Amino acid sequence: QVQLVESGGALVQPGESLRLSCTVSGSRLDYYVIGWFRQAPGKEREAVSCFASNHATSWYTDSVKGRFTMSGDSAKNTLYLQMDSLKPEDTAVYFCASDLTIFRRTPCHGRSLDGVWGQGTAVTVSS
Repeated sequence: QVQLVESGGALVQPGESLRLSCTVSGSRLDYYVIGWFRQAPGKEREAVSCFASNHATSWYTDSVKGRFTMSGDSAKNTLYLQMDSLKPEDTAVYFCASDLTIFRRTPCHGRSLDGVWGQGTAVTVSS
């Protein structure tokens, strides 16, 4: 079974940093569209960052550009999201996903493990 497991979420103060991890089992992460989305209570899911299936193309939503950096470690089959200069508006549950629907409005096209995402990890940015 393909599984994505997120970790790294925490309660932090504005301006602090977190690194989220997504460990993929059952498949090589770099063969598929994969990335991060977030969802705050009462709000729709928002794509945050993603790789195209060949991982040659990456994308970030405007609100996190310059603050978040996504990377992958093929040896560990792990996707990371480095989150710097966190803001209260970044508060959400963050999910790792391989899902063309979630990333349909991004340049992250190609093959995906459609509909597969993790359980989420909560990020709270508050004073």
